[in-house]
Amino acid sequence: MKKLYVGNLPWRTTDADLEDLFASHGSVESAVVITDRETGRSRGFGFVEMEDDGATAAMDALDGHDMGGRPLRVNEANDRPRRPQGGGGGGGGGGNRW
Repeated sequence: MKKLYVGNLPWRTTDADLEDLFASHGSVESAVVITDRETGRSRGFGFVEMEDDGATAAMDALDGHDMGGRPLRVNEANDRPRRPQGGGGGGGGGGNRW
């Protein structure tokens, strides 16, 4: 299974649109357009998970593909570095209290 990054998406692209586009190249496990937490609007990129052969074919066919007047960027996604777990740092000391 490979995870692909899909950038430069038209703002109106839905998860279903993304899945439909990639399904012609192989079996799609998941397709998600990333949205802004506060506004719910698309951030212009997404991720598609699909089997290895289909993912390679999709990258070759769809990188630079025109979608809604925008050339898509499609490549293998890099794993995000892990964030440290736990709460925030300490608050630091105050001045002397006499």
